[in-house]
Amino acid sequence: MAKFLIEVPHESDFASCTRAIQAFMSAGSHFVSNADWGCRDGDHHAWMVVDVDSKDEARAIIPPIYRSQAKITGLNRFTLRELEDMLKQHTK
Repeated sequence: MAKFLIEVPHESDFASCTRAIQAFMSAGSHFVSNADWGCRDGDHHAWMVVDVDSKDEARAIIPPIYRSQAKITGLNRFTLRELEDMLKQHTK
């Protein structure tokens, strides 16, 4: 499985915040109901990190009304060996 960061924006007014939170909480998905929110800090997004097979599968987790606005980023980690190989390739 791959790991993806899902970022879902919504408008900053109170009604939009509560509508987004309600949509996520009632979606029934474990991922969505456990989203992290930035609203209290003035950053009106929900974030989730999910382990699924594809970006399409990640997008399908999001409540339909927010899917087109969502940003989905594939995540990876680098080993020290990979970093060394990258640096070697760059210096050629």
